[in-house]
Amino acid sequence: MHLTSIEHLSENQLLDIYAIADQLKSKPDEARLRGKTFVLFFPDSSIRTRLTFEKGIHDLGGRGVLFPPETLNKREALEDVIRYIQNWADGVIVRHSDYRIVQELARYSAIPIINAMTSTNHPCEIMTDLYTISTLREDFRSLAYTFVGHAGNISRSWMEIAKVMDLKFNHVCVQGQRLSPDSRNYHFHTELEPILASSDVVLTDSLPDSLRTKEYYDRYQITLERMQSAKQAALLNPCPPFYRNEEVSEDAIESDYFVGHSFKRDLLYIQQAVMIYCCEQANQALV
Repeated sequence: MHLTSIEHLSENQLLDIYAIADQLKSKPDEARLRGKTFVLFFPDSSIRTRLTFEKGIHDLGGRGVLFPPETLNKREALEDVIRYIQNWADGVIVRHSDYRIVQELARYSAIPIINAMTSTNHPCEIMTDLYTISTLREDFRSLAYTFVGHAGNISRSWMEIAKVMDLKFNHVCVQGQRLSPDSRNYHFHTELEPILASSDVVLTDSLPDSLRTKEYYDRYQITLERMQSAKQAALLNPCPPFYRNEEVSEDAIESDYFVGHSFKRDLLYIQQAVMIYCCEQANQALV
């Protein structure tokens, strides 16, 4: 089994991954990936995702072989690249801007391909965020999730997980940033204040150059004052790397609304769970 996009998961599959993460948190199993070798394609700029994948593999008894993502930008067909790699590896973890490369590897691979981020989506990150919210709020399925920002990999993955888990997902930004037609799980808005009043979780992403303007900040920057207009006990979850006083203000980050840096601890367990789940499903398919 591959994990290239949240939209390809069922609700039961996602919950199975969460159950494995629960097991790993309560009783770590240092042998769960013993003897497994993973090939990782990561840029030097990656910090959180690369660190937690590498540590996650090591802590479960596996080993990782690291390459820069540019290694995949070659004339050799990806079909041939992956068919050689699978002679010696048990899984491939890819962080590459081009989602088509991840898809192409998965198309021809007999071993799991795991998407560690593309410019189109960021499945492990958003799966982790929802998992952690579920540990903080038992009623997480009934909360209103509001993403403030452009149509990018973070907003798209939130939209996908909202559909899989049947969540209410609001997307607020300027015209032209709509991800999809409005539906049961996705609602696009251009006005922020009316939506904040009914929001339980406020989400942001770092902005593209085109939106880093005074006009955008005046309309959409998440400030402490604006968080105070959200629902009681609302959470502010800016996706790192976030930039203070751009998509989110300094006073909002310093407030109790901010979920905190420890919020991302579960990234380790979810990524371990993803590797375990994908490898186990791949083994079952061979039986």
